[in-house]
Order: sequence, then C-alpha cells, then structure tokens
Amino acid sequence: MRQRIKDWMLPIAMLGGAVFYKWMGHLTFLSPFLIFMMLTVTYCRIEPRELRIGHFQAMLLCAQMAFAATVLLALMPFSHTVATGLFICVFVPTATAAPVITGMLGGRISHVATYSLLCNLFVAVTGPVILAAIGDTHMSFAASFYRICSGVLPLLIMPIVTAFVLRYTFRRFHDFLATNQSLSFYMWAVALFIVVGSSVSFIIRNFDPAHLPEIIALAIGAGLVCFAQFALGRKVGARFADKVAGGQSLGQKNTVLAIWLALAYLNPLASVAPAAYVAWHNTVNSWQLIRHHAKQNGPHHAK
Repeated sequence: MRQRIKDWMLPIAMLGGAVFYKWMGHLTFLSPFLIFMMLTVTYCRIEPRELRIGHFQAMLLCAQMAFAATVLLALMPFSHTVATGLFICVFVPTATAAPVITGMLGGRISHVATYSLLCNLFVAVTGPVILAAIGDTHMSFAASFYRICSGVLPLLIMPIVTAFVLRYTFRRFHDFLATNQSLSFYMWAVALFIVVGSSVSFIIRNFDPAHLPEIIALAIGAGLVCFAQFALGRKVGARFADKVAGGQSLGQKNTVLAIWLALAYLNPLASVAPAAYVAWHNTVNSWQLIRHHAKQNGPHHAK
C-alpha cells in the first residue's frame, strides 16, 4: 500500500494543486525552503569527487541549445508568442529537483547534479543577451544578470555546500539523510503541489478568450517539446550508459524560472507554455516511476 501511494504521489500533488489553486498565494514562500531541504537530502548521496564536467554534460548542453534554436527558428514565422514560449521551455536549465527523480529511477545523481550546475551557469551568462534579442525588455545586462543569478544559483549551490559541510562535520546526520532518500521525494511532492497551484492560478487570472488559439498551441506545444527533450536526453545518455540521467537532465525543467523569464522578457502570454510544462514533465515523471517500480516488482507486475 505504501508503495502504491508513493507511485501516485506526483499526480495526486498535481491534482491537489489544481483544485486548491486559490490558496497557493499563501504557500508560495515555502517553495525555496522545500527545494533547499530536498536537494540537501539528495546531494548527501553524492561523493565530492563525482562532480566533474565531462563529455556527458558537454554533449547534453550542445543538444539542448541546438534544439532550443531549432524550435525558435522553425516557429517564429508562424507566431512570435508561441515560438518564444516553447523556446523558453527548452532553453531554461534542468530543474533543481531533477536529481531526486533520477535517484529514484536508478540513474546517476552526480551526472544530473553536475549538468544542472553547468546549464544554470550557461543560462545565467547567456540568458540576458538571448532573451533581450527575442523579447522586449528595458532592463540592463547587469540588472538582468543579477536577477537570474540571485534567483537560481543560491538554490543550486547552497544545498551542495550544505551536504558537503555535513559530510565533514556532522557525519552521522549526513549518513542518516543519505540513507533516507524518501524524505526528498515527499518534500518534492509538497513543492509540486504549490508550483502547480501557482501555475493554474496564473493562467486563470490572465485568461482572455481572444487568445484561446495561442493558449492551446502553447499548452500542446509544451507537451511535444517535453516528450522530445526526454527522448533526446535519453538518446545522448545512452552513449554513456545512463539514459535516465540524460532524460531527466533535458526533460525535467526549472519551470518556475521559465515562467519568470517569460513574464520579464517576453509576451506574458508566452508563460502559458512553461506553466503547462509543469504538468507535462511531471506526468512523464509519474509514468516513469510507476513503470520503474513495476519492473522492480517482477515480470508479473510489469505487465
């Protein structure tokens, strides 16, 4: 029974967030704290010597940026809003929670954690220039660079630092966290509940019937690029015997950052795409977890 509840925890969290979206404004402040604690628990499983940038991360970054450029250039002649909305779903870095799902699916957490670091740094440096070129903003490069860095890097770097400090100062507590990884999963479920609720709230507040065709295109397009990124990541990961880490690195996105970037630099309507992406990539995660646990339970359950 406990495993069944765990298998369905992500869809339950998404459904709950959608139903109780009106109250998410009171809980949004909890998200950074939940993400910080969740990642600290996850990173306690990583050996410091495993965090090395190699060919795996380099190939993933090239694949991600090439796909982002392809989506933008292919759709720009048809709709600037749809093109930029779907572009931002590909361009943004890996979700800070991706190592959690990677660990549960049997992938190498260090691969995803290292790629997340690399991708966030790349987006922080190039994002202001690229988004200023395709969007509409009066913000200076220094100001935009600072806002992106201040919003992303602390949540990414501090959990790693904390985990390593615990390793060398409070080893018993560190080992407790390392051997109780289910804690990070339940924290992620609560964070997902809040993020989905906030996204639904945003879409409802900004709904306009005149934009319905674009909203539909953005929502469906987000699903298509989501599936494409998981598939592309798994293809790259297969070359390094780690399909799971590859798929999660490209497919699971920092949608909170994506929504903010769309609002700050693009047509606000473009933010519907990353808002929809929240549901798409977590639906894929839920399906993967259920399938993974079914395989672990034997051929009878896998059927």
